[in-house]
Amino acid sequence: MTTLVACSHGTDSPDGRRAVADIVDLVRLQIPGTRIVQAFVDVQEPEVGEIVDRERADDVVVVVPLLLSVGFHTAVDIARAVHPYDNARQAEPLGTHPLIADVLHTRLRAVVHDWLPGDHVVLAAAGSSNPAAVADVEAAAAHLRALIPAPVTIGYASAIDPRIADAVSAARRDGATRVIAASHVLAPGYFAGLVERAGADLVAAPLGADPRIAQVIVERFRSA
Repeated sequence: MTTLVACSHGTDSPDGRRAVADIVDLVRLQIPGTRIVQAFVDVQEPEVGEIVDRERADDVVVVVPLLLSVGFHTAVDIARAVHPYDNARQAEPLGTHPLIADVLHTRLRAVVHDWLPGDHVVLAAAGSSNPAAVADVEAAAAHLRALIPAPVTIGYASAIDPRIADAVSAARRDGATRVIAASHVLAPGYFAGLVERAGADLVAAPLGADPRIAQVIVERFRSA
């Protein structure tokens, strides 16, 4: 038996906490009989190191980051939690999987009922100075471009430019008549709030609880 540790960032938002719990419940439906435990890298408890230390005593442990790109939390917090143990390992984050773009597309369709000439999508990500994280977001943008008839650029909430509001403004300067922000975040919370306030004409909801997100988590778990 292998334990899946579903490790998310953590949030003060009740809606965000509920969304992540709902995602984990969907994972349980897809792999019944597998032990699944939640853990966090910030804000909430239990902390991932504590959970890995406890679970590895009885089982092989795979930590799946419920995060959309590599970065400090994957390279430091989760890596530090699994490194001491031969029977603990770390899976890849979720964001480069094509199904993530499929869910983004669904969220966009909920606010964009008809694509119009002059539409422009800003993929709004949390942001990290890690070049590998930038590459992950660029991969997600490439997947999304293949699904929609509008140009897609990227904006970041923190750590790296362009910031989301600047990406929105740049799209308008380049001729966009309607700018839609696609929230490249997993659940409501701080970063989702920044996306909502970035000045786009329309804002697609965060990815949220979706069976395709659960499928990606299961695939990452099995690959690890």
